[in-house]
Amino acid sequence: MENYGSPSSYPYNNSYGYPHHPPPANHPYPPPANHPFPPPNSDPYAPPLPPNYAYQYSSSNSFTYPHPMYPSGPSPATPPTQPSSTHHSGPLDYHHPPPPQAAPIPYPYPYPVAPMPLGSPQPSLQHNSSFQYGSSHYHYQHSESYPPSETYPPPHGRANSFCSHNSGSFGAGSSPNHEVVHDSSPLYPPIYPQLDDHLSNLHLSDNHASAPPASPSAPSGPSVRDSPPRYPSLSGSNSFSGSWESYSGRQDSSIHSAYSHSSSFNGSQHSQNLQIVPSKGSLKVLLLHGNLDICVHEAKNLPNMDMFHKTLGDVFGKLPGNMGNKIEGHMTHKITSDPYVSISVSGAVIGRTFVISNSENPVWMQKFYVPVAHCAAEVLFVVKDSDVVGSQLIGVVAIPVERIYLGAKVEGTFPILNNGKPSKAGCVLSISIQYIPIEKLSIYHHGVGAGPDYLGVPDTYFPLRRGGIVTLYQDAHVPDGCLPSPMLAQGTPYVHGKCWHDIFDAICQAQRLIYITGWSVWHKVSLVRDASSTSKYTLGELLKSKSQEGVRVLLLVWDDPTSRSILGIKTSWVLEFRPFLYLCFLTFDAAFWNKGERKLKSTPPLLGLGVYASCLKKLATFRDGIMQTHDEETRRFFKHSSVQVLLCPRIAGKRHSWIKQKEVGTIYTHHQKTVILDADAGYNRRKIIAFVGGLDLCDGRYDTPCHPLFRSLEKEHKDDYHNPTFTGNVAGCPREPWHDLHCRIDGPAAYDILTNFQDRWLKASKPHGIKKLKMSYDDALLRIERIPDILGMSDAPCIGENDPEAWHVQVFRSIDSNSVKGFPKDSRDAIQKNLVCGKNVLIDMSIHTAYVKAIRAAQHFIYIENQYFIGSSFNWSSYKDLGADNLIPMEIALKIANKIRAHERFAAYIVVPMWPEGAPTGAATQRILFWQHKTMQMMYETIYKALLEVGLEQEYTPQDYLNFFCLGNREAADGSETLGTMCPTAANAPQANSRKSRRFMIYVHSKGMIVDDEYVILGSANINQRSMEGTRDTEIAMGAYQPHYTWARRQSNPRGQIYGYRMSLWAEHTGTIEDCFVEPESLECVKRVRSMGEMNWEQFASDNVTEMRGHLIKYPVEVDRKGKVRPIPGFETFPDVGGNIVGSFLAIQENLTI
Repeated sequence: MENYGSPSSYPYNNSYGYPHHPPPANHPYPPPANHPFPPPNSDPYAPPLPPNYAYQYSSSNSFTYPHPMYPSGPSPATPPTQPSSTHHSGPLDYHHPPPPQAAPIPYPYPYPVAPMPLGSPQPSLQHNSSFQYGSSHYHYQHSESYPPSETYPPPHGRANSFCSHNSGSFGAGSSPNHEVVHDSSPLYPPIYPQLDDHLSNLHLSDNHASAPPASPSAPSGPSVRDSPPRYPSLSGSNSFSGSWESYSGRQDSSIHSAYSHSSSFNGSQHSQNLQIVPSKGSLKVLLLHGNLDICVHEAKNLPNMDMFHKTLGDVFGKLPGNMGNKIEGHMTHKITSDPYVSISVSGAVIGRTFVISNSENPVWMQKFYVPVAHCAAEVLFVVKDSDVVGSQLIGVVAIPVERIYLGAKVEGTFPILNNGKPSKAGCVLSISIQYIPIEKLSIYHHGVGAGPDYLGVPDTYFPLRRGGIVTLYQDAHVPDGCLPSPMLAQGTPYVHGKCWHDIFDAICQAQRLIYITGWSVWHKVSLVRDASSTSKYTLGELLKSKSQEGVRVLLLVWDDPTSRSILGIKTSWVLEFRPFLYLCFLTFDAAFWNKGERKLKSTPPLLGLGVYASCLKKLATFRDGIMQTHDEETRRFFKHSSVQVLLCPRIAGKRHSWIKQKEVGTIYTHHQKTVILDADAGYNRRKIIAFVGGLDLCDGRYDTPCHPLFRSLEKEHKDDYHNPTFTGNVAGCPREPWHDLHCRIDGPAAYDILTNFQDRWLKASKPHGIKKLKMSYDDALLRIERIPDILGMSDAPCIGENDPEAWHVQVFRSIDSNSVKGFPKDSRDAIQKNLVCGKNVLIDMSIHTAYVKAIRAAQHFIYIENQYFIGSSFNWSSYKDLGADNLIPMEIALKIANKIRAHERFAAYIVVPMWPEGAPTGAATQRILFWQHKTMQMMYETIYKALLEVGLEQEYTPQDYLNFFCLGNREAADGSETLGTMCPTAANAPQANSRKSRRFMIYVHSKGMIVDDEYVILGSANINQRSMEGTRDTEIAMGAYQPHYTWARRQSNPRGQIYGYRMSLWAEHTGTIEDCFVEPESLECVKRVRSMGEMNWEQFASDNVTEMRGHLIKYPVEVDRKGKVRPIPGFETFPDVGGNIVGSFLAIQENLTI
């Protein structure tokens, strides 16, 4: 979804700064004595500079480096055969393989390797049910925001790992939670202001009750073949669950250690007399970082869980004569369980089998090869019976991680246990499982594109396509001379693309087809706004004109359910939204009731109904829908033209429960943004090209690298003002600048983008009900194979392998079979298409696969720009069961940790918005910021523990490897803009504050990642659960590289188009290009970019209004030497607009914001 403030449970369930050290006396940016960041005018960076980015930072800090290639070094040593024992119910130690032998250090950095004392004391961890590395509330005072390192006491001991503790007392049988969708989909920032007001004072603490005393020490690791796995003991009845499930629902929780049969709409843990009894003994918690090779073979003698049907049959069987058979409809077959198996690690589901209907002896023979980055004690195989509105637990097989940790393959037939006993006599599950650590996965050792046999990201729906051309874009438009042009490897300057200009030209030149998908498409938007441009066409007028020329114009736009109308009256929110909201608030009410006695605990249950009523009243004020997507307005504009607009609702499918259908239809969206057209291929032939990325063709998106706040309000943004942070009077307020990434694909991969559109169109246009009497939209699609002048994929012109400007491109998606046609009808065939099985749905989640693969293959640095950054909640210090289980944050943290152990440089730069779009004080926005803070905290602590392990914690800080940034701008008044008539507003209102301070964030809407200047991922997917899971928002992305510009090919820094693209982005954000930018992994570059960001924050937050030349701002939090992330003293809230920078969590857990 676009601005949902942030997503769901995911099949792969996936943790870990320092105070600012005073620089040397000759440093160009000395910090002030009593301020968190240096003064703005302490460097040539601050004063006003000539136009066209001719201003510079101090040249004294610009460096030129050689381009050494990091040697990969020897493979890590084999893990110890007998890791020390650790107990679940006592203080926990986490084990991982020892660091590899140090490779030659590529830079002359002082990297002394401190010896690890054999008897170094291990930190004693207090056993709370939610382990924290310190209180969640920080009370401290510093005379400086970045105190010198001397103020921090040295650590007491070196931990030999970096997994956060799985809190709570849980023994060998720690078992999964009931599999439900933990959809924390965001309450879109400005969506529920009334709800925000009612819930603003409801907070949850990170602290939980302490756990029982520790159990005795565990014996040494069991033998792989001789000892059976430990199993959870389950007490209580197999109560029927009223919750729905998705592939990514959570199965096991190290925190709660309970199978909770949830009846809540949001999957929160409401136990119904079914809890895990900790088994005797203890298990080691070990880091699994690599892949699991799993096969679920078959089960035998499963119990009949459909007792209702059995009882009904028994009753009818006692009726006289043949009456029983007549009533039962002459059923001759036995009605029994519909089993499936979910596989979970550390509370996160990493795989699940398809459902086999009506079988007590199911045979799956289904294989899984899934990435893991989890600290866990067991791998759980949870056998369930699928039902229409939920599922019932049959039993569990638990394989201790220590049995597979050394690489041994565990296979066999194991009893399925429930309540500590076999679920039924002879009830067994046959499985095999093997762990392959990251060190043994050679596909990740040599970066991207190593050799001509490189096949791209494996196990994806679309294969790697060779011989294409890719154009990379930043922002909607880059005026000539706006940015410097980096020099590429061949001595040619980088050429900046003009995205909306190119889209406009491509539409004008199309002769056969124009297909557009979007979260939002607005017919009034103007694509070309240059002063020199003679075209004044709006998008709607242009598309109508092309349609009249005979071009087939199709628009596939998300149907916002809150914007529909009946007889011109906006009533769809009553029909579509009210039932779901009512369910939400009934669930909210239920949270205040005692689960056992059903007695009121404290808060009156009708509180939720009051909030519900006020929320409905507020919804009535949204004329164009909550998200203001203009979908109905655009449909009406094209109604009597030959342009066909198909408004496509996000649906869950008929086989899902009513609750699930309402959740998906109300919370999730179609989020893809593509433009597909025919273009000139020469010789009177046409070919297919496609535009893909984060830019919707709608209002608020047009911007340039200058990102004006006020100066364009009477020019290019005169009829395009957009700033959802403000409500009511916005006269004289700054617009919200917009930064985005996009691309153009010319070549075979463009046909995969076309296939995606066609399959989505066919699915969405399938008639239902009375619409079956009308003509289907199917006939609207052109059959390009029947049009002689349009080349097919196999005939499309390709660039030869020897051309240095050739690209190899691969298309990825997050989508399920409810949104696209062409997936196999039989779940057994899903593996052949590299699809994932969910309950009643098949899933393509290749975007997540691509991110994980690229991060694992990274050798030097990672640069990310994304609208959201939330994930790997299974390794947070608290809220582990949230369901934000994508692996991306954890994989980045582990990549850095592994490089630290190898004594190699690595850096990660992550750019996010200052706050999610909307009011930063809103409940949904605060929740997203809270989850983001948890993600940051986990990553920094992981890095600190790696530094601690190798004895480098005194020399380096976590921020020497990982830094978060945002973007902002500030304009000094120059008298050129006209602010219009301003209605009076409260003196302390955000509008008044922003007009006075003349500053605002630049909204980062990008969805991209660059790895080692050789590989780029761009698309519509955010880094959160709703974009990565595949069953929530539908997404599309591309991954691409130039085979002649990779580290493996050149044995040095590749300076192809991707390098030029990153340097151009950094020039936009920092206002300059410096020599150290060539090597982003170097410590000099990391410190330089961070110092620029700190100084820009100082200028942004100052009371003095000055012109900002650079926009890159260090994200306004303080990271201490142990990786603790806190607000900067004196800057706990965002300037002008308020809202806690580290967020806050309200009492309702949902799937909207993750």
